[in-house]
Amino acid sequence: ERVVPAGKVIHAILDNYATHKHPKVRQWLADHPRWVFHFTPTSASWINAVEGFFSAITRRRIRRGVFQSVPDLQDAITHYIRDHNKKAKPFAWTRPADTILGTLARLPAPSV
Repeated sequence: ERVVPAGKVIHAILDNYATHKHPKVRQWLADHPRWVFHFTPTSASWINAVEGFFSAITRRRIRRGVFQSVPDLQDAITHYIRDHNKKAKPFAWTRPADTILGTLARLPAPSV
């Protein structure tokens, strides 16, 4: 928050997880009015690209790995990310935006 110029609104896109409903989180948001949270729809993890990345790093590097310490695990993750970024490509949606937005419109309203 310190590096964002005063007067700028900060938008954060979050997974639709229950932590944002906690009273401490609600109070923090009330105390920090320039923050705006946007939540991905429930049952739509496919829209959150980082979910796919977490799945890949779990399958390809973490699962069945042997780590002697937290720093050992952190090093493995750092190396995976470094190798991944060497051959990174822009993400391209395979469906037109209208199709994706139509799917979102049919999802049930959140129970918040």
